[in-house]
Amino acid sequence: MSKKNEIYDVSAELAREFGEIGTQSRAEATEKAWEEYNAQILLDARKNARLTQAELAERIGADKGYISRIERGITVPTVATLYKIAAAMGLTVELKPIG
Repeated sequence: MSKKNEIYDVSAELAREFGEIGTQSRAEATEKAWEEYNAQILLDARKNARLTQAELAERIGADKGYISRIERGITVPTVATLYKIAAAMGLTVELKPIG
């Protein structure tokens, strides 16, 4: 059987790389992945709003470096700052039930 026809076990690979589900290392990896995912959403939203980091920073009363750190997943904004960022881009944050 050629390599392209082999079944790849993603769960086993994640366990090897980050630990089993329920372990501290896996929880930390999951949290970091969510931070990076949310950072990418904010980066894409800023670009869609056609704003530079400096323009967005000015709108929320921060500096460009702060926006950069958020977009790289280094800094996680508070909920209040997230709402400011969304409003500055002409967006809203919606919380709704799952399902």
